[in-house]
Amino acid sequence: MKGVVFLDRDGVINTYPGKGKYVCSVEEFKFIKGAISSLKKLKDEGFAVFVISNQSGVGRGFFSTEDLDRITSYMQQQLRRRRVVLDGVFYCLHHPDENCKCRKPRTYLLKKALQSKNIKKTPHLKMFFVGDSLRDILTGKRFGCKTILVLSGEEKIDNKDKWSVHPHFVAKNLKEAVNIILS
Repeated sequence: MKGVVFLDRDGVINTYPGKGKYVCSVEEFKFIKGAISSLKKLKDEGFAVFVISNQSGVGRGFFSTEDLDRITSYMQQQLRRRRVVLDGVFYCLHHPDENCKCRKPRTYLLKKALQSKNIKKTPHLKMFFVGDSLRDILTGKRFGCKTILVLSGEEKIDNKDKWSVHPHFVAKNLKEAVNIILS
């Protein structure tokens, strides 16, 4: 294994639904162009790949855990058709007001992901977090990852002067982020 890549889902793998909106059904889940081939590239190069995503639409009552399971199954099925098998998908389903231990920017889901594959976090383990929000960047930094902010989702480069946390790298999309990881 060459290293670990943690990815947010919405705005990184699939199209960003918009601030305060959610992907509530399989019909609303659309892969971003180049995302599948980029994930395949990571896997082919020997990286463990995990999706780490806040899905508070469940806790807020916008969609059910069954809906989320259908979306996740669809995503994984489409990836498997292209010979891409994720190492794990980990969600926080809680409402932000619940103050749970798993909501990003907390790092619980990253720890859980590594444990699920018996990967030991060591100083020599290459870890990256690719996300579309400053919350993702903060999560990655707290866990000791190199962070890559993709501009295919929530955050925009125009806001750079107001960023409270800065990524190690900025990329247009997942394809560009993967090229950074592999360089």
